[in-house]
Amino acid sequence: MTIRVICDVHIARRIVRFFEAKGCPALHVNDILDGWHTKDAAISDYADRNGLTVVTKDADFKHSHLLYQSPSRLLKIDLGNISTDRLLELLELHFAHILEAFQAPVCLVELGLNYLRISLPDAE
Repeated sequence: MTIRVICDVHIARRIVRFFEAKGCPALHVNDILDGWHTKDAAISDYADRNGLTVVTKDADFKHSHLLYQSPSRLLKIDLGNISTDRLLELLELHFAHILEAFQAPVCLVELGLNYLRISLPDAE
């Protein structure tokens, strides 16, 4: 079981290395498309076309996911300006649940200091 990840501009490259160390192919947006100039919609489109999960702190991605299911897989970091070390600790703590959640084709995972919220679309 694995996921493929793209980290948004405000996510540290150490997070990319974390996912890679876990066997999950990972990219940083600064290395593709228009780098840090890339618009959110282009990142979402790229992620959806390439089966990537977007990792971001940006609430605009959550709004887009909820309204349009794009990006289809989103890991929203709701931690403010915590240290990268603390974020890595929380990702490690919740990694198995995150990995399992993103086996779904459409999924929103929100990671907070005291919670991991997993949202899947209602079955029709």
